[in-house]
Order: sequence, then structure tokens, then C-alpha cells
Amino acid sequence: MLVLITYDVATSSEKGTRRLRKVAKKCQDYGVRVQNSVFECIVDATELVRLKKELIELIDEEKDSLRIYRLGNNYKTKVEHIGAKEAIKVEEPLIF
Repeated sequence: MLVLITYDVATSSEKGTRRLRKVAKKCQDYGVRVQNSVFECIVDATELVRLKKELIELIDEEKDSLRIYRLGNNYKTKVEHIGAKEAIKVEEPLIF
């Protein structure tokens, strides 16, 4: 299934900056960055549970936020890209 993960990490302190890097790195382990704090991830139900748990352990729930959108398996009709950056097909290998 396609999952869209967005986050907002408070970076007013050095700890916040570290949390931001860790959250971004964890999201990169599962998917592709499509905007600064937005990742598209193709995961199964078990991987989603694991990813969510790992992200919750990284953030400070009093200062930071996560939003997880489950777009499902039929996501191709639900995602529209407009603008400068080329759309990435997250289900295909990344070759540069």
C-alpha cells in the first residue's frame, strides 16, 4: 500500500535538529522524499506498524507531529503531481 508520511519537528534546539535528521533518515529507509518533510512509502501492514513505532520513538510528542495517510493499493488514481519536480514512481527502482 502507498502511505504518505508528513512530519513537523520543532528545530528550535539542537535536540530538535537531531530528531529532524533521525526522522528523515527513518522515512528514507522505507520510502522516497517527495517534498521537504513528506515521504511516499510502499509498505505492507507489518512494515507500516514497524515504521510508525520507530517514528513515535524518535519524536517528542509534545513538540513534534506526524501525519500518516494510507492511500492503499489503488493509489495511482489518487495522486496527482503538478509542478517543477519530476514525479517519482515509488514502486520502481531508483536509477540515476
